[in-house]
Amino acid sequence: MPKVDLAALPVQTGSNYLPPYDKPVAARGWQAVAAASGITQFGANLVTLPPGAWSSQRHWHSHEDEMLMMLSGEAVLVESGGEARLVAGDIACFPAGVANGHHLQNRSSAPCSFLAVGTDFIAVDHCHYPDIDMHLDPDGFRRKTDSER
Repeated sequence: MPKVDLAALPVQTGSNYLPPYDKPVAARGWQAVAAASGITQFGANLVTLPPGAWSSQRHWHSHEDEMLMMLSGEAVLVESGGEARLVAGDIACFPAGVANGHHLQNRSSAPCSFLAVGTDFIAVDHCHYPDIDMHLDPDGFRRKTDSER
């Protein structure tokens, strides 16, 4: 049956980010909806941010499109051009290759949730983090300063 039983999907938390960049996203929770459903051409995660949590570090992808739809609560979209409040029903899209670092921050006093959908091209994608000393490529996370030595 194609209906996804969210109650049966495990909630994952934490981050694979390098320290100390993992701390703002440590409380983020997500359920891997696409992976659990056998979908392989794109990823989809149901993400919940408790108050104070971030969705990720501010980033952009070389080869992966991203789209999110707010389902409940509110969050602040922080991107290269500024900030915008997102509420249930709002949609934000981030085309691959556009150097617009973005993430969500839950600055409210209640949890928020959103569905994040994106293409998964991990074999070729480079994820750029403009604010911090971190980069993700097909070999994994590394510090940008390590490659400058």
